[in-house]
Amino acid sequence: MISGVLAGKVSANGFRLPDQDAFATARGEAFVATADNPSAIYYNPAGITQLEGGNVRGGFYEIFLEPSFTPPAGAPNAGHTYDEQKQDATIPQIFYTYTPKDSKLSFGLGIYAPFGGKTSWPQDTGFRSVALDGSLTYITINPVVAYKILPSLSIGGGVMVNYADMSLNQGLTRFYLSPNTNFFRFSGSGWSVGYNLGALWQPHETVSLGATFRSSATVTLQGQTEYEQWPQISEPTHQSAEANFTFPMIAVVGISYRPTPKWNIEFDADYSDWSSFGSTTIHQSSATYPVEQDISMKLNWRSSWIYELGVTRRFDSGWQVSTGFAYSENSVPDDYYTPLAADMDRYFFSVGTGYRGQRFSFDIAYQFGYGPPHTVTGSQPSSIPANSTGQTADGKYDFISHAVSVSVGMRF
Repeated sequence: MISGVLAGKVSANGFRLPDQDAFATARGEAFVATADNPSAIYYNPAGITQLEGGNVRGGFYEIFLEPSFTPPAGAPNAGHTYDEQKQDATIPQIFYTYTPKDSKLSFGLGIYAPFGGKTSWPQDTGFRSVALDGSLTYITINPVVAYKILPSLSIGGGVMVNYADMSLNQGLTRFYLSPNTNFFRFSGSGWSVGYNLGALWQPHETVSLGATFRSSATVTLQGQTEYEQWPQISEPTHQSAEANFTFPMIAVVGISYRPTPKWNIEFDADYSDWSSFGSTTIHQSSATYPVEQDISMKLNWRSSWIYELGVTRRFDSGWQVSTGFAYSENSVPDDYYTPLAADMDRYFFSVGTGYRGQRFSFDIAYQFGYGPPHTVTGSQPSSIPANSTGQTADGKYDFISHAVSVSVGMRF
């Protein structure tokens, strides 16, 4: 039944949330070869060996989106533009590191949300039986250890313990008497375990190389389905259900060039293996006609890249200014396109400032995102009932976003 998984409140490919620190966001997320604050736990765990004593850093990423959809010519509602109904999200994060005095070992703990989103479309878009709304909460608890092999070379890694909670909702028919009629909803939650690795090497005082790897992680979402289809099923019916999703492997490499201690120019290439979202099945304990017991979903997402460029200028007063750019490739092909993951090629421009003192630091960044209009044609629903209703996700999708990121840190 469910025709897709969701991305709505995201700033990059698929439904990734790569924005885990205001300084990194100001630099277009080009940070893997710099990684010099506690958020390195996420960006490159090897980088925490650059930090002395105890350090804590926390903040949030607040994003406001303006996605829209225009039905294709010939559709009953052609010419009308629909806006997504829920358009803002706040994503918090916190990181702590500790390096004992004169030790080559460093330790860290991060709690953050690397994936997530919330999407809700009106009932009359023309793709009601393909998708209506959904949400994903994904939280990672990430303890790490890093070791300084040489003064210029560090490695690090840790365990990622992930919690996911997902809900997906679509219509069972193109018709409805109220928002809660003729619908099918799945909701479930579960845990998974993965790992992350990183390396940081500075072969020359002006050059730093960084790399990080985040493993895939399969989560079994256990929960229930709820559905109603008048007149066959006149009252909402509940069934216990589960589904497996494999969140992608991610690899990032980057090079930082520092012509003087006051300048840092970095380029990163960030790869996500979204082919892990190939197909899945929602298994129900039982079902009532016309709903099937096992509901197969075809997604066929594809791997994609984010290319990131960042520049920082530091001043003797402790202040700094940064700017960045990122280009994110589309991960969701037209074949089984879903409005709950209305991905497209996107461009992100960012600027920020911050201060680093002996004990206290903070950063603030603004990010603007733009996706050129993406016209979907020839799409198929990933599962029934949209196959029988004749509805598809075809049409034109637009994307604009504004985001603010704030991070505050303290060393002790």
